[in-house]
Amino acid sequence: MTLFITFEGPEGSGKTTQIRLLADALRSQGYDVLTTREPGGTVIGDAIRSVLLSIEHHTMSPRAETLLFNAARAQIVDEVIRPALDAGRIVLCDRYADSTLAYQGYGREQDLDELRALGRYATAALTPDVTIYLDIDPHAGLARKRAGDAAEWNRMEEETLAYHQAVRAGYHALAAQEPERWLLLDATARPGVLHETLLSRLEPHLIAMKERNPA
Repeated sequence: MTLFITFEGPEGSGKTTQIRLLADALRSQGYDVLTTREPGGTVIGDAIRSVLLSIEHHTMSPRAETLLFNAARAQIVDEVIRPALDAGRIVLCDRYADSTLAYQGYGREQDLDELRALGRYATAALTPDVTIYLDIDPHAGLARKRAGDAAEWNRMEEETLAYHQAVRAGYHALAAQEPERWLLLDATARPGVLHETLLSRLEPHLIAMKERNPA
């Protein structure tokens, strides 16, 4: 049973909590589940993550930023995600190639066609089966993050509110282009309620997976 599910959303949307809840729920149903994140998920990816997210690196150019994200992505696809899918596991990934289109494309105003071409190369054309988008107003999401662990505050979160609003608008544009892949959910709901909604929306995809891979 193989399914590649990615989670996307603005800062503070609660992806980490929902990935954990979903992984627990799927495992309780007998599925073999792997959870991972971007950037990171490998020794090389974690090293790149520390460079990308450090507040000290405020002079990083948009192109350098984009290339670093995609370098980490190429490593996690080759080392973690593709092998897990080939082994028949369900993979839940916190962010993926859509993040680059939203943050570096719509946010940094870089050419979307060039970013898509780079993304295809970095991922070896591996596309998620389902993308779960947790939607929240950037002002509220950033407030959530500020109220949390100060050590988790990073360079991307330091960007202006206008930047984060452009990122959110970008996510909505991407979801509108591929409505069959994206599940849009209200991240302001209570975590338990959001989890139940997520499970309900995901169920048709789990059924389709079983039909593709009968026991």
